[in-house]
Amino acid sequence: MKQISMFDGSERHVIDKPVRLIELFAGYGSQALALKYLGIPFESWRISEWAIPSIRAYRDLHHGDDTTDYSAAREDAEIKEWLQGRISSDYNKPLTPEQIERLGERRRRSIFNDMAAAHNLGSITMIHGEDLDIRDTEDYTYLMFYSFPCQDLSVAGKGAGCARGSGTRSGTLWEVERILEELSGYMPHRVKPKGKIFSMTEWVDWYHPADQSKLPQVLIAENVPALLAEKNKRDFFEWIGFLEALGYHNYYQILNAKNYGIPQNRDRVFIVSILGDYYYDFPEQIPLECRLKDFLQSKVAERYYLKDEVVEKLIISSEDKQNKGLGYKFETTDGDAGGGALNASRPKRAPVSTAILSRCGTMIDRETDIASTLMARDGKGFGNQPMTGVLEWEKK
Repeated sequence: MKQISMFDGSERHVIDKPVRLIELFAGYGSQALALKYLGIPFESWRISEWAIPSIRAYRDLHHGDDTTDYSAAREDAEIKEWLQGRISSDYNKPLTPEQIERLGERRRRSIFNDMAAAHNLGSITMIHGEDLDIRDTEDYTYLMFYSFPCQDLSVAGKGAGCARGSGTRSGTLWEVERILEELSGYMPHRVKPKGKIFSMTEWVDWYHPADQSKLPQVLIAENVPALLAEKNKRDFFEWIGFLEALGYHNYYQILNAKNYGIPQNRDRVFIVSILGDYYYDFPEQIPLECRLKDFLQSKVAERYYLKDEVVEKLIISSEDKQNKGLGYKFETTDGDAGGGALNASRPKRAPVSTAILSRCGTMIDRETDIASTLMARDGKGFGNQPMTGVLEWEKK
């Protein structure tokens, strides 16, 4: 039985009102997908996503049946102005006015319609608290996800961190703080003038406690475990302290996907914040019954395999990186599992297995039932660190 400390809430939080979902850093909407898979009814209320490919993916996945032309009532100039600062093509910086101009009117209208259908406000830097339109909190539970970028926290990144004012992608966490401040009217960073003595009227005008009626009742974030590393601890607890000042009880824990039914060794820290005097228990672990091979398809359409010209380019690029000593290697095989990294073309009726590979994908350490966590570096080919690979070979 859970023992509740004096710092926990007095009762378990139960969502017993209709859910309005807010997704910041939404991507293609994995949070909305999870609720759908769990059969939890919700209303897609607002999202924030600025990457054009993700904008389209979110609309296709969650609002594909909405064919409304939301741009019809707007002039092209108005659409161009609205898109400025809100969209990105490279996930790193917003499109400039010149780049938006080069998209062409048809493309601009398409992006605008994708965003309007999904209630997408675009880049989080352009959002204000009132844009989330949180109201009637006595009748609805506002569930807000804010899984901010991990690139500057991840061990695969450069470790730039998420400090306030750092300008890093992970530092966009503090945009969430700004939005919550605007919703609640709470200004923790206002500095009292030195030596100033306030009258009661002046004090009330200067100090604004949090108005909880405009805040989401539940906040959830997921990120890499490095968020709790020594380098980032100060920023993490500054964030937790801010949420506490607003009236949230906060709970965080590192969970591994392999302990919750997924055959992947994926550690992530989850943060659950509940507004009010409530406590929360993270779910109990469940036995792992599935293996990685259970998710692999024995018959895969040819369109998922690399064309010869693509393979040739990858080989040339691989040789160039090898010559520069960068450890990058792409190598085709003839179907023998002991031969190399990945097959470029599929042998007919070839068995499929998974293994932990090392030495730039040329050596099989062992077969595996649980995949390694995918990392940013994996997109650059096999490195020297052991990682999961899918192998195919012909039966002898």
